[in-house]
Amino acid sequence: MKYNSLDRAAESHKVIIMIVLLFGFISFSLNLYTSLPVKNYSLNRESVDGKLVWQKYNCNACHQIYGLGGYLGPDLTNVYSKRDTSFITAYLKNGTTTMPDFNLSSNEIYSLLAYFKSTDNSGSSDPRTFIILQNGTIK
Repeated sequence: MKYNSLDRAAESHKVIIMIVLLFGFISFSLNLYTSLPVKNYSLNRESVDGKLVWQKYNCNACHQIYGLGGYLGPDLTNVYSKRDTSFITAYLKNGTTTMPDFNLSSNEIYSLLAYFKSTDNSGSSDPRTFIILQNGTIK
């Protein structure tokens, strides 16, 4: 089948449109990811240890931090300001009917409390209060 000049022009326009779209997508992506503000929160050693305990026992399978994780248990981002440390410690030591007792050591509990304190100090996780910006980030 022979191509006429209209077919060739249509094909070249398709290629030009694809190149322009690809260039626009790459430009937008580079601009978006290089212009986002980065908040650096420094964690103390106890908080880092608490995060490691959180990961070791796979707590995010049931609980959330910053709205990320499982839905069986509550979001624990701001638990440190909402509950007394003795209340949190009792839950961590004994578990509940839905949360097993992980036989955490005193050091692991102390580290988790430090981790909860650091996440609590870094922000809120209630998605109803989030303001979604045009670039897809949360204010």
